[in-house]
Amino acid sequence: MEKWYLMTAAVLLGLIVRWTVSLNSYSGAGKPPMFGDYEAQRHWQEITFNLPIKQWYFNSSDNNLQYWGLDYPPLTAYHSFLCAYVAKFINPDWIALHTSRGYESQAHKLFMRATVLIADLLIYIPAVVLYCCCLKEISTKKKIASVLCILLYPGLILIDYGHFQYNSVSLGFALWGVLGVSYDWDLLGSLAFCLAINYKQMELYHSLPFFCFLLGKCFKKGLKGKGFCFTFLSLLPACIKLTLHPSPKGFRFTLVSCALSFFLFSFQVHEKSILLVSLPVCLVLSEIPFMSTWFLLVSTFSMLPLLLKDELLMPSVVTVMAFFIACATSFSIFEKTSEEELQLKCFSTSVRKYFTCFTFLPRIIQHLYFWKLLSWFLHCHLREGSPLVAGAPAGCAISVVSAAGGGSSGLTLGLQASPRSSAAAVSASLPPRGSSNIC
Repeated sequence: MEKWYLMTAAVLLGLIVRWTVSLNSYSGAGKPPMFGDYEAQRHWQEITFNLPIKQWYFNSSDNNLQYWGLDYPPLTAYHSFLCAYVAKFINPDWIALHTSRGYESQAHKLFMRATVLIADLLIYIPAVVLYCCCLKEISTKKKIASVLCILLYPGLILIDYGHFQYNSVSLGFALWGVLGVSYDWDLLGSLAFCLAINYKQMELYHSLPFFCFLLGKCFKKGLKGKGFCFTFLSLLPACIKLTLHPSPKGFRFTLVSCALSFFLFSFQVHEKSILLVSLPVCLVLSEIPFMSTWFLLVSTFSMLPLLLKDELLMPSVVTVMAFFIACATSFSIFEKTSEEELQLKCFSTSVRKYFTCFTFLPRIIQHLYFWKLLSWFLHCHLREGSPLVAGAPAGCAISVVSAAGGGSSGLTLGLQASPRSSAAAVSASLPPRGSSNIC
């Protein structure tokens, strides 16, 4: 009974934080002519409700694809149609063809925010709770802590409930897929992942681990075809290992590896695509809490230019601090930070074979969180409009370098904004002590 009481409290806290963030501004609020993602989602409801299915994806006089054309798979379109059907009964003006373009009101904002919350309650949150309850070899307290930390991840909350999108739908379906294939419900897991891909094509980030995990299961059952598949996967070590040794743990870490590969090397990547990496990182939070927490904080920071554009600085700071406190108190993340405990021993040993002076990894790990907090503070003061960066050219990179006290190592925190989407890239390196560069 106590377990479910605490689990319910964790879910309620996650819901309260979500709804509190939703009270703030959203993407493109009061900024014609294109507005932002909020208008894109409303416009898709307008198009799917008023036009026949065969016209949803084609340019016409009633469907100008240059104005937020529907560019997600059919399941997104059907979801928009369902929301529009409900909107018609509340206020038909919200989805009136042509005349509703750029529609904004408090009542409509409440409706749109509610659609995100309902989708979260139906798809994402139940998947998170069930996944954490099914975790093996950890205590009930850790399971509840995992639920709380995953539900408080600020990146997803700020994008879905601040900026405005429905990422929790595709990520929720993907998580249901992870649950299915991890516990031998392969058919249901495959179906859930197909729904994720049919909602957002970016779920292809997670496709290779699903393929390799299911393929490895088939090999274990004696099916043929190893040669072709091994050749196909020869450049994908993580996937090959998962194929040869399929395990739920290996599946989770391969999801992280492949999602990062897509994020780092894809032709076109939006800053919000980091959410596709963050979901599998949330799944290994209880196994490597320090690295997972650090990554999830950095992933949220990488979206800061977008969040500042939507006037979400205060919700960002509050949710990040809440997430950090939850992780720090639930998993004691500062206690196990040695190379061995972080599973970085092999990496550092290999590097030292070529660079004998590589002895500063423990110091980096020890001070990593202090650099993170410093970067947040500095960026809040160096954001657009500050005297230090006023008049800087578009696309300028802001670099802040700080030296570790008493040592020669430092951390460079870089922020690069693109004119198109204000995408942010955060990088870390070790420059000479005292270096600094502000562009």
